[in-house]
Amino acid sequence: MNPTRSIMLHPSGETTHYIVDDFTDPWKPRETILLQGGFARHSAFFYHWVPALSRHYKVIRRDLRGHGYSSAPPLQEKPDAYTLDTILNEIIDTLDQLGLEKVHYFGESTSGILGEILAARFPERLLSLTICSSPTHLPQGTQDFLAMGLESWPTACRKLGSRGWGQKLAELPGTMASKDCAYRKWWLDQISINSSEGLASYAEFLSTIDSRQYIPKIKVPMLILAPTKSAATKLEEQYAIQKQVENCTLVEINGAGHEIIMDAASECQTAYLKFLGDL
Repeated sequence: MNPTRSIMLHPSGETTHYIVDDFTDPWKPRETILLQGGFARHSAFFYHWVPALSRHYKVIRRDLRGHGYSSAPPLQEKPDAYTLDTILNEIIDTLDQLGLEKVHYFGESTSGILGEILAARFPERLLSLTICSSPTHLPQGTQDFLAMGLESWPTACRKLGSRGWGQKLAELPGTMASKDCAYRKWWLDQISINSSEGLASYAEFLSTIDSRQYIPKIKVPMLILAPTKSAATKLEEQYAIQKQVENCTLVEINGAGHEIIMDAASECQTAYLKFLGDL
């Protein structure tokens, strides 16, 4: 089966872009993995995860609200599009419309925060939860780091635009996966696909969410892929999450920075497939 790109309309009136990759044997039952990228990273950033995962699992790559080719209404005009309930309900509606009772949820960076809350609120919809380079919330220091010297992170997205914000981010240590010029161009081109206003509105949303109260409520099997050199989360913070979840495995990933899904993909995939296989 060839990868399929689709646009889904939610009851909220917003649309979600997603890609289905499925190279499993069509006569065999298979489980589904939902891949959700972090801030400014849409479905294309998982391109090199598809060969490793889609031979044995149906893989859904989904663009967040305000990201990639999903709709990106301004927060000022449609505040309900960027509430925690709306964002989570759209994930659940994605599963419903695709006829998926349960999935293995993989949340990278800030989408791991969503995953932790999702696992606590909707445990019946998850086979497992994996977070990768994920903090539990974004403290003011992190938001200031992402503001690129401007008055706020959302302001930086609006004033600099998605590409300009990405260029600034790439210059900061512990962020970009590679210094290779060709990779840098591809990375910036992908960041530029995002709506500048969509990123700004989503940044305002991310500034308000916190999964710490939900973590002890997680009962589904959980994997933490913990970067050793991330600018957004420290190893001790990752171990603190693990201690609060009964059935939780942590694997340290020694990547170049925060984006270990890119520069340490093979190590992440090996750990992830082992985790899934052990289930």
